[in-house]
Amino acid sequence: MSSYILSVDQSTSATKALIFNNRAKVVERTSREHEQIYPQPGWVEHDPEEIIANTLDVIGEMARVRQDGAIQALAITNQRETVLVWDRTSGRPVYNAIVWQCNRGAGYCEELRNNGWEDKIRGKTGLIIDPYFSATGIRWILEKVPGACEKARNGELLFGTTDTWLIWKLTEGRIHATDYSNACRTMLFNINTLEWDKEIMDLLGIPVSMAPRVLYSDEHFGETTAGGAFDKPVPISGVMGDSHAALFGQLCFSTGMAKATYGTGSSIMMNIGDSPLASPQGLVTSIGYGIRESVRYVFEGNIHCTGATIKWLRDELEIIGNAADTDALASSVESSEGTYLVPAFAGLGAPYWNNEAKAIICGMTFRTKKAHVVRAALEAIAYQVRDLVDLMKQQAGIGEIELRVDGGPVKNNFLMQFQADIIGGVINRSDIEEASAAGVMMAAGLYLEWWQSLPELEDLRKGELIKGNMPVERSRELYTGWKSAVARALFKDEQLS
Repeated sequence: MSSYILSVDQSTSATKALIFNNRAKVVERTSREHEQIYPQPGWVEHDPEEIIANTLDVIGEMARVRQDGAIQALAITNQRETVLVWDRTSGRPVYNAIVWQCNRGAGYCEELRNNGWEDKIRGKTGLIIDPYFSATGIRWILEKVPGACEKARNGELLFGTTDTWLIWKLTEGRIHATDYSNACRTMLFNINTLEWDKEIMDLLGIPVSMAPRVLYSDEHFGETTAGGAFDKPVPISGVMGDSHAALFGQLCFSTGMAKATYGTGSSIMMNIGDSPLASPQGLVTSIGYGIRESVRYVFEGNIHCTGATIKWLRDELEIIGNAADTDALASSVESSEGTYLVPAFAGLGAPYWNNEAKAIICGMTFRTKKAHVVRAALEAIAYQVRDLVDLMKQQAGIGEIELRVDGGPVKNNFLMQFQADIIGGVINRSDIEEASAAGVMMAAGLYLEWWQSLPELEDLRKGELIKGNMPVERSRELYTGWKSAVARALFKDEQLS
């Protein structure tokens, strides 16, 4: 009888269930979207009961597909930072889940910064003070929900990110646990001591008794029948936040290995080894993953617009019919002829973090054609990735890197070659489908002893190497032009004054 692992990918917009075989190939999948709740501008919530109901639905559907009992483990990857609080006895949430996109904690963040906590919190957690992380969402719930603060002090309430909530419900309240990758994104976890930080929790009025136990991703997180979907209890193992799971699924196990996930935006992560390093301005330090009773640390930066830029060319400018058109168009001209597009449609993310920046196209002449603008848009994606890779390499003391890439835009041959050229390294284009779900599947496979060590996983990934061949002088010239264009977008170019 064949054996499989079922991965649940609980993302911001939907919950997917994917069945993997022992070659990390998806053999079945299904998905359920959930409602996005916007109580007021800048606030975003999810209904925790809807999320667990959808999770049980997709697990049940996949279990019916494999009725022979061949599913050996359940793995979970999840949207990071989204957090909720629930009653320890009843198991009912006291409020909706506060989503990572929600800005309601901004006032608490400003108060922390004004009181001089920025450097200390960054030193302990590796993170900047921002409502993006879970801590101020928990604080808001305790302060605003009637009776919640008193119940929390009495030990009656628990908190958790969505992985913790799913584990709690799937084990019928027996297990309150998370993994290191999710814990470190709460702004409450000390990445140096690998413990919940009592000083920060006391500062925010969050009792330590509310916090889940933190486990390695390949440990046993309990067992579940998923509401009767499985004939017998199935172990839960392989738990990681989505970006961390993609890093693991890309097999970035050694110091200096990095991955870029190209989607609407992009997450760039670099493995920096078994000790935390202070991140350069604009980036954060996190725990990449905890496996085999050991943790690895990462630098991370997030870009707002990569694939979204191509969507803008198609939907708003209407100069392409579909995303695939950009490859041939960009390749039809020898260069962008000095044209730069800075895609600050929603401000600029890492490493600039400027919400006031505006998107611009500059450097055009009468010779500028549609192809030059399309090429400039693709080049902008590569320049933004280089912004982060350069910072990471410099801070980590690393020379050339191999950047492992995944996501829809990596099918674009022009983009991948230019990416390799502009970073002056090697792009490794992955054949792994659903990198996050595959990453937790691999962690669960280690628990099941399908594999005994990380090196054994190497055979699961087949990548295409794309080497940079642009002269260093030309790369430097192009990148200098990009930095000048960014300065214009930031309104810092003296020529505009």
